[in-house]
Amino acid sequence: MKAKVYFTKDITPESVLRLYKALGVNLPGKVAVKVHSGEPGNQNFLRPDFWRDMINYVGGTVVECNTAYAGKRNTTKAHLETFHNHGWDEFPIEILDAEGPDTVLEMKGNVIQKNYVGKGMANYDSMLVLSHFKGHPMGGYGGAIKQLSIGCASAFGKAYIHGAGEPDKLWTADHDLFLESMADSAMSVIDFFGGNVAYINVMKNMSVDCDCCAVAEDPCIKDIGVLASLDPVAIDKACVDLVYNCDDPKKGHLIERIESRNGTLTIDKAAALGYGTKDYELICLD
Repeated sequence: MKAKVYFTKDITPESVLRLYKALGVNLPGKVAVKVHSGEPGNQNFLRPDFWRDMINYVGGTVVECNTAYAGKRNTTKAHLETFHNHGWDEFPIEILDAEGPDTVLEMKGNVIQKNYVGKGMANYDSMLVLSHFKGHPMGGYGGAIKQLSIGCASAFGKAYIHGAGEPDKLWTADHDLFLESMADSAMSVIDFFGGNVAYINVMKNMSVDCDCCAVAEDPCIKDIGVLASLDPVAIDKACVDLVYNCDDPKKGHLIERIESRNGTLTIDKAAALGYGTKDYELICLD
């Protein structure tokens, strides 16, 4: 059966909430809202005022994990300062790996069989994944699957995924094995929440670079829209398809980033693991 992916060209806070309501889901219990705080210096990340209506509607807590590399988000203190400086203080915030030890999630992955997440994840019953769809220097693109995998992993877990199970190979592991490890680890987070996860992808400010980059290229392609789904594979596949099928003459730069990093391999491997499908119905709500 095709996965439902809801879409609108109207990129507003009101449309985000409208698409979420179209999913017909009621996330149970305490809701973790996975966002990207934005690396200081980055000009493209989505600000808290854009997400305000959505976060308040589910009564969720904004969650993040520390990074595995130098910057302004690699310690809990620095990360919370970044949240403060970027205006996120209006929401409750938790750095999931602020205190050790990590929680180890096991899964039957193709490359890795363990995922290391912050022990704070145990405080939540469901998750809302709010993703800024854009390019990525290593993954080719960043969307829902990346938020579930690298985004939910602890600082150590990020190195573990990047290194395809060998954290010392953070930047040197086989590239395709890294992409497969992202697909593997995302599955463990979905299983942890018993499938009680919903996804919003926003195709706005689409640079070839991630929101992790302090110095990022400006957007290279016109804004496209907002998507919502209960399937992380379908929503990412729909975003990639929208990039390829749009009429923007500058789309080639983003497509080159996706293809040169073999980015859609993550989608293919995630679909093969069975927690999502590439076969979707795009339901336009405009």
